[in-house]
Amino acid sequence: MDWLSILPPIIAITVVLWKKEVILALLLSIFSAEFLLTFNSQVSLLATPINTIERIVSTVGDAGNARILIFSLMVGALLAFIRDSGGVAAMVNKLIGSGIASTKRRVGGITMFTGIAVFIESNLSVLTAGILARGLFDKFKMSRARLAYVIDSTSAPVCILILLNGWGAYILALLSTYELEQNPLEILWSTLPYNVYAWLTLVVVAYTIVTDRVHGPMKQAEVDLHSTDTKLTVTEASKARFMLVPMMVMIGGMLGFMLWTGNGDLTAGSGSKSVLYATFLACIVAYIMLVFAKKTDHKGAFKMGFNGMSELLPLVTIVLLSITLGASLKELGTGTFVAGIVGNHLALYLIVPMLFVAGGIISFTTGTSWGTFAILIPIGMPLVQSLGLPPEIVLAAILGGGIFGDHCSPISDTTAISSLAAGCDLLTHVRTQLPYALAVGGVTIAAYIGISLVAF
Repeated sequence: MDWLSILPPIIAITVVLWKKEVILALLLSIFSAEFLLTFNSQVSLLATPINTIERIVSTVGDAGNARILIFSLMVGALLAFIRDSGGVAAMVNKLIGSGIASTKRRVGGITMFTGIAVFIESNLSVLTAGILARGLFDKFKMSRARLAYVIDSTSAPVCILILLNGWGAYILALLSTYELEQNPLEILWSTLPYNVYAWLTLVVVAYTIVTDRVHGPMKQAEVDLHSTDTKLTVTEASKARFMLVPMMVMIGGMLGFMLWTGNGDLTAGSGSKSVLYATFLACIVAYIMLVFAKKTDHKGAFKMGFNGMSELLPLVTIVLLSITLGASLKELGTGTFVAGIVGNHLALYLIVPMLFVAGGIISFTTGTSWGTFAILIPIGMPLVQSLGLPPEIVLAAILGGGIFGDHCSPISDTTAISSLAAGCDLLTHVRTQLPYALAVGGVTIAAYIGISLVAF
């Protein structure tokens, strides 16, 4: 039965590639997972449709998931407020007029720098950089697919390298259950030189910016210039403050709420709560600014906000179904089965590269890097204890593998949110980012083989 657990993600990926329908692919995948769970429990198979619906309901019922979904809707309202007020257009004009964003290279640099600066939370990083850069990319005839790639391939690598955020706290919690020679914090910080995938990904993003060169499907995307946000180009510029103030409120609010939810400890704060509260606060500020500036009245502002939410409804649905699929696959044991790929009889120098590969496969098939960490750290740390492997190298490979698979996966909620922030079609983002992720992943595997031969 174990091998059947990989069937749902295979169905999802096959349907995505065949029909180009993400929502249909996710629904069929969830249905197949629930069918296998029902079959395994000896319950009537006729209950599968009901179980599928209940799985989606239970996903929405989880507080953390509900926050992500509401946050995604609130992002739509915030985007509409700052876009339809003319704030984005004004900000674009201001940056270009001041010379800060006078070339494609500078626009790319601003976008990457923003993603790095907002390292506190990956969703906030892609959201901030995406909103800021949309108009600039349009102005310089750069594709939204390139924007989605830059923000997606900057946020997670930066979050996993800086670690003064919820990512670091989460990994520390997973490490703290093992008795190792070094303390968990020391091990975590020691992963920095060995997180090859994260470093190389940032280098490649910087390369595309500095050289203004794109390769593979991204080249065609630069010609097509498709966007899911066409209103920006026809919105008349007003004042840059209509964008700047809500954005500053959101960033400042995120930091404040992280401190508040963590009782004064930034790393212990709740990312899902903080990003929701901060986005909600930014929406309120944007609404007040619009009404007081007489850009619109109360009814007009609400209509504007709900129109923005409706534009993102398909992507929010994808986020919901991605999370639901992850829950089904967790109960089915897909991740645990895939982790068995590593095996117990590998040559010592192949353990670290295989942990990276396993992490990539798990996060690709389940759509979650955090879930991958939860599965592979309990496998990797006992290997450290029994074989005397350097814990920082083993942990770095697991962390990098989780991000690698997440970057490649069409069923990842992070991928969906990056598409949402950039105003890019989800499948276009996956297709154009995939060659870069695979190339960096291949070099990373070779690097880990070399590091293992030297270190072990």
